Amino acid sequence: MSVDQRVSAFLQSQREKWRDWNVPYVDGHALYNLIVKNKYKRALEIGTSTGHSAIWIAWALSRTGGKLVTIEINEARHKEAVSNFEKVGLSDYIDARLGDAHELVKELKGPFDFVFSDADKDWYKNYFIALAPKLEVGGCFTAHNVSWTHDRGIKEFLDYVKSLSNFETEIIRTSSEGISASYKRAAD
Repeated sequence: MSVDQRVSAFLQSQREKWRDWNVPYVDGHALYNLIVKNKYKRALEIGTSTGHSAIWIAWALSRTGGKLVTIEINEARHKEAVSNFEKVGLSDYIDARLGDAHELVKELKGPFDFVFSDADKDWYKNYFIALAPKLEVGGCFTAHNVSWTHDRGIKEFLDYVKSLSNFETEIIRTSSEGISASYKRAAD
């Protein structure tokens, strides 16, 4: 069975079973499409949970020749994610790190051309500020749950990224949760 067949079968078999802070199936598919369409190769995910979005991202990167660094703070979720990556045959495309993204993000060298933020919502703006200089021109910073406009952290993050002249932000509404996609159009 090919990697594509394994991943597709696994995602279909688990489609309604993802819990514990994972993205909906349609949002994972949207991330996959963004990566493949733009041929991104150096990806970062903040908030692995048990691996649903990372599988979509790594699957796309397996097509573009890329690799994903993904960060999870919870040890049990991290272990389950690593097990899921092995089940689908994507471990070679994923550098799964256990730790606090507040610290790890600062230490990462970059550059990245794709970032997916799905961790603590009140820290989205801080993640963005730390990673924007490490994001290549043409790259994309995505964030999940941006339809939660009642959330102060989400609102602060969206107001900030939409105010930047060197980024162009759109909202992808494949699910009720929403994904923001902020494309870096210029260095400053």
